[in-house]
Amino acid sequence: MSQSHIPPCHSHLDSLCRTQPDGSLRLSWAPLLPQEMADQLLHKMAAQGTLNDRTVGIFRSCEQLRLRRACVRSSPLSAEAFRLALCPHRLQELDASGVPGGLTGAHILSGLASNPECRASLQRLTLSRLQLGWTSLEVKEEQVGFSSLQGLRTLNLANTDLTDPFLEDICTLPKLEVLDISSTPVTELSALLGCRLTLRSLTAHGLRQLDMSPARVISILSQLHALRHLDLSDDRFVSGDEAVRLLLEGGSGILPALVSLDVSGRKKVTEGAVTAFVEGRRGLLFLGLLATGAGSCDVLSGNNNLKVAGEANEKQICESLRRYRERECFTREALVHLYQLTNDMYDQTRPDILKLVLGGMQNYSESLHVQLVASACVFNLTNQDMAVGMPHPLLSAVVHQVLEAMRSFPSHQQLQKNCLLVLCSDTILQDVPFDRFEAAKLVMNWLSGHVDRTLQRMAVAVISILVAKVGPHPSLNQLLGIVQQKAMAGVVDSTLKFALSALWNLTDETPTASRHFIQCQGLELYEEVLETYSSESSIQQKVLGLLNNIAEVEELQADMMQEDLLEHVVTLLQGPQVEVGVSYFAGGILAHLTSRQDAWTLDQGLRQTILEQLHAAILTWALPEREMVSYRSFRPFFSLLQTSQPAGVQLWAVWAMHLVCTQNGVQYCHMLQVEGAVELLKTLSSDLDTHSNVRGMAESILGMVECHQTTSNPLRTQTEKGHHGRS
Repeated sequence: MSQSHIPPCHSHLDSLCRTQPDGSLRLSWAPLLPQEMADQLLHKMAAQGTLNDRTVGIFRSCEQLRLRRACVRSSPLSAEAFRLALCPHRLQELDASGVPGGLTGAHILSGLASNPECRASLQRLTLSRLQLGWTSLEVKEEQVGFSSLQGLRTLNLANTDLTDPFLEDICTLPKLEVLDISSTPVTELSALLGCRLTLRSLTAHGLRQLDMSPARVISILSQLHALRHLDLSDDRFVSGDEAVRLLLEGGSGILPALVSLDVSGRKKVTEGAVTAFVEGRRGLLFLGLLATGAGSCDVLSGNNNLKVAGEANEKQICESLRRYRERECFTREALVHLYQLTNDMYDQTRPDILKLVLGGMQNYSESLHVQLVASACVFNLTNQDMAVGMPHPLLSAVVHQVLEAMRSFPSHQQLQKNCLLVLCSDTILQDVPFDRFEAAKLVMNWLSGHVDRTLQRMAVAVISILVAKVGPHPSLNQLLGIVQQKAMAGVVDSTLKFALSALWNLTDETPTASRHFIQCQGLELYEEVLETYSSESSIQQKVLGLLNNIAEVEELQADMMQEDLLEHVVTLLQGPQVEVGVSYFAGGILAHLTSRQDAWTLDQGLRQTILEQLHAAILTWALPEREMVSYRSFRPFFSLLQTSQPAGVQLWAVWAMHLVCTQNGVQYCHMLQVEGAVELLKTLSSDLDTHSNVRGMAESILGMVECHQTTSNPLRTQTEKGHHGRS
């Protein structure tokens, strides 16, 4: 199952396990799970706060639960439990950031080094916010040092007690490419010369104990020939730094290949220095200038390829919120500027900005400063009619976080007021799914301690609506539960197929149900179903059919912009083992998601690659002998038939029309005429820029329409989209 569909461990794990003499759990029985599922189970347990010495014991069963990308972030584990449960695995990645209690970096290194396979396989290690416990490393066995992990490419030691001798050890790693030593007590950077030929990214944020002359710092950095990304930012908002000045004003001879530089928080960085730096590096892709006062340079606005994190305009502020998710001070600084900006944002629906604010609230749910300014931003972005055009899953997540803020800071009047103002929205109260019972409790608790009459009226109005609302559609929840249960057991039966078919029909041209599906983490569940049933075309077709329904809804397309999910879909476009029914729906998903370039949030190169693969795949499809799909309407295809669309998108739409017109010409040729699709096809056919493959198929459809034009048969009763195989 996906992360969100693994049951909470405290309520289900005990029933599946037996307790060992040492108190740890072992699975009583388990099938051989896909490695990704084991990784996700561990990650989910860590995220839920249920991973500890007792529960981590299930991962001692290396045969059933094989870990590769392990995350134990913020989980209370002892050194012994970590060694027994995780170190026997052939790990490629380990995130042990912020682990409380007795587990130290020394314990982790010692445990990893005890496994010869792990010493070679581990490529990414994150120990940020962890007590490293260096004294326990000072032993004769060389293998306990970082240099024993010869496969390491990425190492994050931010906010640790890293010292100079161990930095020297780290820099002997032969493959080290990415290093984060932010907010550590290192005093010397000379050790970096040991990896000058491999180090591509150095994050050195807030090195406050550095004891080197600025000239020496720049001398060291300038010898890192492979360096492409450099972060010298500082959240103390210091009044300038000579090393930063030397770097900016030193000319293109210093780190000429740099594509990313972050100096946010460095006060008094001059616009002239920034201009000189940018003009000397035409390949620069990112520049961090938040809280420097230098974000208004003309040279920044004239470069479309350069992303800037700053506060000078909306674009810079949004980039700051994206870049600084793990830096509270910078997140708060960006939100302050965003609040000022959103004060003047009248009648503009901006889900893109609201999503960034939500991210800040989620990352710093325990920070009063962040919650205070973020909740004010949320109100500005959802006030009055501005919430109407927002995607409901996004608003649902925002309301959940607002309720969390109310619960976390019950005595802070201004924060409570901000949250109440957010809730007092017709769209949110009437249309958005969230825990209304919990919201009513929180609002009533607030109401009991405040006497402001205006706010009291608002609170009473909110409560009266909350208690009268009915919860979400229960059948969709139940059906997802059935799919989850069957997929966890790897079962293929009529119950699973019925549940998948029912879910497919529930979301057919029903945006509300599609939103609820996403809210219930249906996308994550379906991604795992595709993995579990990789050779079951009947299951794949039903899964992809539903995802196709969601992809047709423009406001929900952003939720499907997930690289992992798209990779699964792309693999089902063609191949000797892939049935055309599966490929067809995979193509429909990709056609809809790539049809709106301005809404595409992933890498543009990925979009172009998908379009090329889509076009090539369609040309290999053979018309199926049996009826594969039926449609109530062709209107969802209209946007795909525009002359401005990429050829791959157009080709999928005309192939779909050609398919159903070939199999049921009377019904669908008439539908083409009634709905006005014929004119779109004629326009597409006559446009000089239309691809020959698209033109040929469009003309073939028009020929079929002409043959059926004289028919007087009425439209047949429409069946459910994708009805084939629903049992």
